[in-house]
Amino acid sequence: MRITDNKRVVIGISDMKFSNTPDETLVTYSLGSCIAVVLYDYKVKLAGMIHIMLPESKIEKLSRDSIAFNPYKYVDTGLPMLFKKFNQKGGEKKYTTVSVFGGARIFDQKDVFNIGKRNYAAFRKYLWKIGMLIEHEHVGGIVHRTVRIDVNTGEITLDVNKEKILTYQAGKNLKP
Repeated sequence: MRITDNKRVVIGISDMKFSNTPDETLVTYSLGSCIAVVLYDYKVKLAGMIHIMLPESKIEKLSRDSIAFNPYKYVDTGLPMLFKKFNQKGGEKKYTTVSVFGGARIFDQKDVFNIGKRNYAAFRKYLWKIGMLIEHEHVGGIVHRTVRIDVNTGEITLDVNKEKILTYQAGKNLKP
């Protein structure tokens, strides 16, 4: 079965989803300065993805306790939830790979706000804190990206500006 034949599970902006259903593909569209973090446990074939907009929740006016607060919007609140829920769903650190995509300069050509770079830096800082390494990344630049992961195979497909398709195999560096 090709990845395009799979049922698509769409991750919107400031959204997070998981799947262990073999005929599903997690996908997020049009990453600019946002980053998508993809987790994949190759042993249990569990995929998780989050589409994060901003590095730090301290800019948020809403209390973190507010029902309207969206933790998936920020690296500092979204990543801990991604890893926690991934583990609750059966993902184990020793079989899990981490990939990151996005972090571009789209509407900030002079790099005044550095949102893409700041998102990526916050992501790296969190990964270092929990002792995980990046298996695949495609970040920066001035391109839009669409990311897909096939739950059954762990194949990640990256569409860069609708001009170039790259593929990565999650777990290939961990498998014994």
